[in-house]
Amino acid sequence: MTYDVTVIGSGPGGYVAAIRCAQLGMKVAIIERYSVLGGTCLNVGCIPSKALLDSSEHYHNAAHHFKTHGIDINSPKVNMPQMIKRKTEVVMENNKGIEFLMKKNKIDVFNGHGSFVSKNRIKIENAEGSREIDTDKVIIATGSKPVMPANFNYDKKRVITSTEALKIEKVPGSMLIIGGGVIGLELGSVYARLGTKIHVVEFMDRILPTMDSDCSRELSKSLKNLGMEFHLRYGVTEVTPGKSKVKVKAKSRDDESKVLDWEVDYCLVAIGRRPYTDNLGLENVGIATDEKGRIQVDDHLQTAVPGIYAIGDVVRGAMLAHKAEEEGVFVAEYMSGQKPHINYRLIPGVVYTWPEVASAGYTEEELKAEGIPYKPGKFPFRALGRARASMDIDGMVKVLAHKDTDEILGVHIVGARAADMIAEGVALMEFRASAEDATRMSHAHPTYTEAFREACLAATANRPLHM
Repeated sequence: MTYDVTVIGSGPGGYVAAIRCAQLGMKVAIIERYSVLGGTCLNVGCIPSKALLDSSEHYHNAAHHFKTHGIDINSPKVNMPQMIKRKTEVVMENNKGIEFLMKKNKIDVFNGHGSFVSKNRIKIENAEGSREIDTDKVIIATGSKPVMPANFNYDKKRVITSTEALKIEKVPGSMLIIGGGVIGLELGSVYARLGTKIHVVEFMDRILPTMDSDCSRELSKSLKNLGMEFHLRYGVTEVTPGKSKVKVKAKSRDDESKVLDWEVDYCLVAIGRRPYTDNLGLENVGIATDEKGRIQVDDHLQTAVPGIYAIGDVVRGAMLAHKAEEEGVFVAEYMSGQKPHINYRLIPGVVYTWPEVASAGYTEEELKAEGIPYKPGKFPFRALGRARASMDIDGMVKVLAHKDTDEILGVHIVGARAADMIAEGVALMEFRASAEDATRMSHAHPTYTEAFREACLAATANRPLHM
């Protein structure tokens, strides 16, 4: 049998691409090297981390906020094995859901490592042996792996990545996180809520260095109140794991004589991820990668070889599950003759700490660098009735509108439910709405989204109603 399209990798980009191809009438195969579908996101990334984030937030509220709400309970205790068990059950339910979707859409699933024999022939290898399938087109969706410098002495026991951090069954006394990006801050906040002393070492001058600086400042204040310590403009020079502890040294970027050292229970390395194309056989079909290991593609996500496409973390752009999904749908529809589009500027970035952080469009720094005239509007959650009612007063909404046309150019939110609120900003920017357009829309009261309307009022006419 020859398949119309074969997808290598079953993460969010891969399985969504497979479903959309099947919906469009193609005969589809999907290859997954592990025994379960879903890729990094579902198994050791987005889903399990959010399960632990929610569990740890429940514990933190019980320990610190229930009394204020008039709820008296005995001092809560962390049952870490149960917390991990629940996380695993959430993952398994999602695994089953994807299996169901594959069957529903008549997609053939092959477990094993897929690699190119030739442009139209794919080898699948597993413990039982190997086989080959023929295909007209291929979508590469093999995702990414954590970056791990050799001198960090990664042992999966004391020096860990996000994968191992999701399996710890005893609350650590201390943890050092290398990297102040999304992964490090999310997992750091999980354990900080549970009582772990967290140190974050970041090479740049602020956490979340790629997001709007106001978001960095707001989240930094909240996480410091949680007890997390940040060591900015420091680079880690030594990581030495032992049997029960790990020693870490870091040197100041500004003064090499300034050296910090720690002895902690775990060192979590969260300095980024690299495209995973190991043993994919790209050389057999003449596909090149760039200096960062990414597969080079054109504006239609097609590689230099006609009929072979690549999406998600293996190509340029942010390493986000929903970006990969958009690209999966894009490729499927392009192959079928449609004319899809993706506005990469409006793919939101989200940090699932509490408060949450969400951002889409231009940052203020980008507007300044590009010389685009703009007017900012901000509104603090502290002035929001809904936030006061729920005791979620940390954060703000920031709207950046064009100074001359009032078109919304960027939306940046730190606060409760920011991950959900950003969709309003994305929708308005997709349709090139003005800040005034947003102010003319009725927002239910009391809601968190009222802060978005107030920020738009501040941007368009400097007249927020509640501040």
